[in-house]
Amino acid sequence: MPVHPPRSYDLRLTPPSVTRFDWHIVARVLKGFALFVSALIVFFIVLHWVEYNDDFVDRGADMSEIFRVYYPAYIPEIVRLISPLAIFLSCIYVTGKLAQEVQLIALQTSGVSLYRLMRPYLLVGVTLTLVMFGFNGWVVPRANEVVVQYDNEYLHPERQTIEVSEIHRQNDPRSIVSVGYYDTGEQRAHHVSLQRFDEQQHLRERFDADRMDWVDSLQVWRMVGVTERTFPDDQPMQQAYHSRMDTTLQITPRDLARTARDVEAMTVTEARYYLESLQRSGAGQLGRPLVAYYNKFAYPVANLILVLIAVPLAAVRRRGGQAVRFGIGLFVALLYLAAQKLSEPFGYAETLDPWLTTWIPHALFATVALLLLLQARK
Repeated sequence: MPVHPPRSYDLRLTPPSVTRFDWHIVARVLKGFALFVSALIVFFIVLHWVEYNDDFVDRGADMSEIFRVYYPAYIPEIVRLISPLAIFLSCIYVTGKLAQEVQLIALQTSGVSLYRLMRPYLLVGVTLTLVMFGFNGWVVPRANEVVVQYDNEYLHPERQTIEVSEIHRQNDPRSIVSVGYYDTGEQRAHHVSLQRFDEQQHLRERFDADRMDWVDSLQVWRMVGVTERTFPDDQPMQQAYHSRMDTTLQITPRDLARTARDVEAMTVTEARYYLESLQRSGAGQLGRPLVAYYNKFAYPVANLILVLIAVPLAAVRRRGGQAVRFGIGLFVALLYLAAQKLSEPFGYAETLDPWLTTWIPHALFATVALLLLLQARK
């Protein structure tokens, strides 16, 4: 019986195709990603509990509820935060293992370029970026509704609202609502003034109310103790009093009771409409919600950029093996994530455009990835 030589897999096939070797790399990277995500979730929850357990206890939180409701709801947000670090560490480990076992050198010596070897990594990076965009944009916000509620109640009640007094909102192009004080718990506004103007911006109607309550079942505002003043052309002002009056406004309780973390608990589409509403109403201090909104698009890209950094970084054999690679890798990844956090306050204060604030760190480290690829052994 003739003896056949062992089957080999040509990694230089053209046009580009995915080989069994590529799927082998994909499987190893994804397995490492799952392991690192699991470990980092446990680490994050333990660290969070150690830091905040006193606050939960002091404010009377139900401990069983914290672990049954709060932390399970927190896991999607943790996954969102750690996914770039997890995929980075997985790529460092898998590539470092191949380099340490001299497999990369053997492949490169046979004519397989580093760019070709990166194909399975790119497949994982692009797929994970797209998946995390959908996950961050629609899954995480639903879980964050619970997280934000618990955080506002037990951890940071003092940070709950951005403004509750002297609020001014543009209801539509011809009307403005002013509120002296808004009670977020009761959804009740005190010392309310609604002013309506004509096309020439002349005041035509003004409604002054002692208070205004939100009626959720009817989706209307109920004004109590209302003094109505009208200003017809060439006639004296007319005045009337109403003990109660229902009115429909474009402004909702959420528009009056903004919090620093509103956008975190909204999907991409909800956040866009919410921000458009705030901008239309003339609300100020939009830096923080705009940064949170743009991060829904920018942050998932970190998964791909860190993959592009990890492979050439780990492809070089170094004295000290995996420990040195992990050390260098963690330093680079944490520097990347720190750059994002350090840039955000400039967007909050609108010193820099919020859009630029979110994308500058990614552009910077994308450049680092490109330089590493150009300098790496091909």
